[in-house]
Amino acid sequence: MTINSRGRRLHTPRAARWPAARSPAIAAFLSFVWPGLGQWYAGRPREAVLFAAPVGALLLLFLVWLAGGLERALVDLLLPAVAVTFIVVILAEGAWRIASLVHAAWLSGGGRPAFRDPQVGGAVAALTLVVVVTHIWAASVAWSLYQASDRVFDPGIGVGPVASGPPQPSDGFLATPQVTPETAESRINILLTGIDSSERRKHALTDTLIVVSVDPVTGDVAMVSFPRDIARFEQPDGTIFKKGKINSLMTYADSHPAEYPDGGLPTLISQLGYLLGVPIHYYAAVDLDGFRKLIDAVGGVTVDNPRAINDRSYGGWLDGHIGFKLSKGVHHLDGETALAYARSRMGAGDNDFTRARRQQQLLVALRARLTDPTLLPQLPAIIEAGSNTLRTNFPRDRLQEMLAVGRTIESDDGIERVVLGPPYAKNPPPGTPGGYQLIIDMRRLAKLSIKLFGNDSRYAASVP
Repeated sequence: MTINSRGRRLHTPRAARWPAARSPAIAAFLSFVWPGLGQWYAGRPREAVLFAAPVGALLLLFLVWLAGGLERALVDLLLPAVAVTFIVVILAEGAWRIASLVHAAWLSGGGRPAFRDPQVGGAVAALTLVVVVTHIWAASVAWSLYQASDRVFDPGIGVGPVASGPPQPSDGFLATPQVTPETAESRINILLTGIDSSERRKHALTDTLIVVSVDPVTGDVAMVSFPRDIARFEQPDGTIFKKGKINSLMTYADSHPAEYPDGGLPTLISQLGYLLGVPIHYYAAVDLDGFRKLIDAVGGVTVDNPRAINDRSYGGWLDGHIGFKLSKGVHHLDGETALAYARSRMGAGDNDFTRARRQQQLLVALRARLTDPTLLPQLPAIIEAGSNTLRTNFPRDRLQEMLAVGRTIESDDGIERVVLGPPYAKNPPPGTPGGYQLIIDMRRLAKLSIKLFGNDSRYAASVP
């Protein structure tokens, strides 16, 4: 504002009041780095604080959130309310950043004329594009987790079988558990089942059956594998199952509703819980082909193979070749090789028991890989692979709790791992119909159950 010779006030153009010799491109870049810096550079501290303060508050909240670990933050994003909030905040922050860099260039360049300079306009456009791409990527990760959460944790009932793709128990997934832990401190038991299905099969075989038991109070974790060839086992009603092996129970129960009105998956869950002596609360079904894709998405896993494998009959390769070899020692496995490692059982010295131990080993290795922060750029692909591979009815609101327990396990040695082969299950006498099979020694299994689960085991009151 100036006064002329007659004493009248004259309006001074706003651009003339701004400091001279300020580069609009530099101002835009500074506000790109941190909103408000460009305004400070342009000599406008009040506007600088206005743009910087909200972003500073968001950063502080974000750092507090990340203080619990990246994996915990990702688990939080599986909760729909958190995911939606994150998406809104990240898009709003991106829009705020763009507004700040454009405003900084406008201040430093004298208003609209600054954008007529090709260099300034190009710089602002380029910086805006970077903001848009990075923020859309971050929002897409949260959106992927939101969608994956619905697919993985809320599968519904009666989805029906398909020839390939995600795990498809023939009677559909269970959206709600049959039984739940009595209290928040009670032991949690989860069935991990690998569904071996393909276009060449008319049914799905549960060739991988692992019960994972977690004590939330002590942090104790046990993994118990049921070999696929267990047969002639006692059922909860006291009768003996004589229609096949345990890996076919789910399909048989589903196709015989008069005998098994609960359906396939509920029958399998109840049966394994009955044998093991503790109720199984939740399940997680994994498609073995999807497992291969998930391993590839995380860049492979590292395992220490305890003994050389030479399975000349293995035929699970995508290219159709036969045989699988792996020397003793540490190996980094891609998805297809990891799947062979999990499925091979016909090599010299190998059987269902060695295969079950390798499956447990792979699960631990995959857990270690998923917690690697270097995988952040591959996160969308990992989420996509996981959401098409896994189905579970485990409650989302207890994921953080299970994650905390997992952090207390520093190595594979922190997990009690058992395979129900000899001495817990043995071959029947020669001549027994049904081919190769294993018969459970219920007394030994009862003692194991008491050892693992203490008074939580139903056998505790009956076995001395």
